[in-house]
Amino acid sequence: MSGRPGPVVLALPEDMLTAHAQCADGPRVDPVRASPDAAQVAAVRALLAGARRPLVLVGGSRWDVDACVALRQFAEANELPVACAFRNQDLFDNRHPNYAGDVGVGVNPKLASRIRGADVLLVVGERLGEISTSGYTLLEAPTPKQQLIHVHPGADELGRVYQPALAIAATPGAFLAPMNRESRLDAGAWRGTLAATRADVLAWRAPRPVPGELDMWQVVTWLDGRLPDDAILTNGAGNYATWLHRLFRYRGFRTQLAPYSGSMGYGVPAAVAAKAVHPERMVVSWNGDGCFLMNGQELATAVQYELAVIFVVVDNGMYGTIRMHQERNYPARVSGTDLVNPDFAALARAYGAHGESVMRTEEFAPAFERALASGKPALLHLKLDPQALTLNASLDALRAQGLAAQKG
Repeated sequence: MSGRPGPVVLALPEDMLTAHAQCADGPRVDPVRASPDAAQVAAVRALLAGARRPLVLVGGSRWDVDACVALRQFAEANELPVACAFRNQDLFDNRHPNYAGDVGVGVNPKLASRIRGADVLLVVGERLGEISTSGYTLLEAPTPKQQLIHVHPGADELGRVYQPALAIAATPGAFLAPMNRESRLDAGAWRGTLAATRADVLAWRAPRPVPGELDMWQVVTWLDGRLPDDAILTNGAGNYATWLHRLFRYRGFRTQLAPYSGSMGYGVPAAVAAKAVHPERMVVSWNGDGCFLMNGQELATAVQYELAVIFVVVDNGMYGTIRMHQERNYPARVSGTDLVNPDFAALARAYGAHGESVMRTEEFAPAFERALASGKPALLHLKLDPQALTLNASLDALRAQGLAAQKG
């Protein structure tokens, strides 16, 4: 309940499951809130005041709506660029001029360079693990070149990998509240950096050619403009998810539900649960074909409880991420990654849901509107050209790179 919360397993002897005991009810227990003291707040301000290339990185747990509002106020008042850690993009409005991008799989190379070149890096809530450091390459261990200010609710995470210049055991909200009570910092030294960082974000989203008749760049860009601000998007793990991470702009807290652990099969059950909790909000479940096949049977649950989720299945006939690594490291030696898929739209109709197939870019928008108008669970089966394996390279290009590397 305190620090970095997580699941707890209780193992009980079998005889205790049938035994009787007298016990008194205990009072409600609230988690202990860790907060910075005045000296730590002053130290953070002193480090930021001396910066020329500061950057804020946010992620992890113990966030809430109030903490996200406080983060926006802190960033705006001090003109600081804010990057979000892997699958924590909904902590800061991605349309905001202070948004610097997401730090996860497929990070913008320019953002990665800015993190390496930052003189003060303020990390709030994030653990600084493998994904948020690009395999421990963005910061040097044990002592980073950046002046690292690490704020985390669990004291055991502070200094675990990186020795910070300043370590603060505090929840995000408890840290940001006193920071916002202080006067604004003089942002003159880094104001230009903020504008350049924002330009990098916009350039990273600029459309690029995509193989095939179905252009996922245009599909996700259309969704970005069509969905309401409170829409909830869920996804599992795979290359297909990078279309969302790079192109969709998350607006607010808990509009992104995705597995931090990188597990497949999360997108369908997460969407069913989200719609059950928030029936008034639009919920879109974004899935790869292999990912959907793991828990797609939960369509039956959505139909049974009349949960009008829109399920999108991006079908390229393979486990795309594994195929990508195969082509990079063992080009043309395909093993165990091809999929023989059903007609997902027909499968959805068999469950009692609305189902349509989408073959071309121009078919997606009207199909989505029909799915929404159906008022019941709906599935859109997107047939993607296998060549559109990543946002940056086709399948053939990855194979050519792999073959060239072998020859080299």
